[in-house]
Amino acid sequence: MLVRIWLRRLLSNKFLRHVGVLAGGTAVAQALTVIVLPILTRLYTPQHFSILAVYASLLSILSVAACLRFEIAIAIPESDSDAINLLALALSSSLALAMLVGCISIAFPARVIELVHQPGLRPYLWMLPLGIWLSGSYAALQYWSTRKHKFTVIAKTRMTQAIGGAGVQVGFGWLGMAPFGLLLGQMINSGAGIAGLGRDFFREDRNKLPSLSFNGMRKMFHAYDRFPKYSTFEGLANTAGIQLPVIIIAALAVGPEAGYLMLATRAMAAPMTLIGSSVAQVYLSRAPEELRRDSLGEFTAKVIGGLAKSGVGPLIFAGIISPVAFPIIFGEEWRRAGDIVGWMTPWFVAQFLASPVSMTLHVTGHQRRALVLQLFGVIVRVGAVLLAAKFAADDVVEIYAVSGFLFYLVYVYVVVIVSGMRLQRLIAVLREALPWVAIWTTTALACRAAIAFL
Repeated sequence: MLVRIWLRRLLSNKFLRHVGVLAGGTAVAQALTVIVLPILTRLYTPQHFSILAVYASLLSILSVAACLRFEIAIAIPESDSDAINLLALALSSSLALAMLVGCISIAFPARVIELVHQPGLRPYLWMLPLGIWLSGSYAALQYWSTRKHKFTVIAKTRMTQAIGGAGVQVGFGWLGMAPFGLLLGQMINSGAGIAGLGRDFFREDRNKLPSLSFNGMRKMFHAYDRFPKYSTFEGLANTAGIQLPVIIIAALAVGPEAGYLMLATRAMAAPMTLIGSSVAQVYLSRAPEELRRDSLGEFTAKVIGGLAKSGVGPLIFAGIISPVAFPIIFGEEWRRAGDIVGWMTPWFVAQFLASPVSMTLHVTGHQRRALVLQLFGVIVRVGAVLLAAKFAADDVVEIYAVSGFLFYLVYVYVVVIVSGMRLQRLIAVLREALPWVAIWTTTALACRAAIAFL
């Protein structure tokens, strides 16, 4: 009886229902990504993963600016006529940047390769502009679907992308087409869902197209110009703070260190993306309304508390057992990746709490503050890697992990201030999660001792 009452209340909560839909689709996608990793590590070498790391880093940095961040603004206007013009701005910007990068890649391939110090990437530079267009267009259409609360459609596209990307990577790896298979699978996984989202848009929302006009796009450009002015550089700084060190490590480190880092981050992305990205999507759809009600601080506190209870424990569990589990799961040559996961766990925990609610700064109009925060992140993380490469080359990844943790601690604090949340309230919701974290930690220590004994 109590269980039925609890389930009825749970299902009546629209926020949790939406998170559940997105988390379900993301769970399948991430589970598939993790399942194929032990296969991929036996089809591809750490050096192949290093090439993938550089490609994925370049794609991430450029894709985040592809839409000039107009995609984020799509959920904000009250009228669909304004939102459809923002969607058009986002899609046009994505195509323009992809064409620009394509021209540069064709005209100056040697210069591009010299900058990233990754000769193995040269035959695949053509995949970069195509990946940017796919990823940027998918982001724009996904935010439109978020505005329309079509979370089931988004979940389906995430599963489609994961299945397609994993299938391509395994299939091409089995055929010996390395590292092409890894890169093609990454590109498919980042943007192939535009087919499903585009089909849904034309089936359900094409009646909004008459509202689309050049004057409407110009009006929205000026109304939301703070997004290209500040949010684009903020997004670039955020992604560059994570991805530029990977490129630097690939260029300067001895051996395929970037390949180990790539596997470590990809393995840990599963639990983070499973819950974090789904919460972020739904949080953005609700945050403007909560702001108008003057309850954004309390809403944000509840979201962070839910994240702490549901995701921090599994992240700590993975960080504790990874040094002994990675050689068994992925092969002995990937032992170094397990050690890296252990070092990066504090970073992942802080990022998991901060990223889903980071849209607070955009919803409240603090784009300039978000930009300053991300520039601080670039300086801290890139600076730490450069200093480590010069004075402590053997520990460059470990120092990178510590710098990321420090940045996301600051990020959480800024979100608390901007949302209007009291710091005591944050401490209270985190304290409520301690029993769950303790259970996961104890279980992890027991599992690690058992694996070591065997």
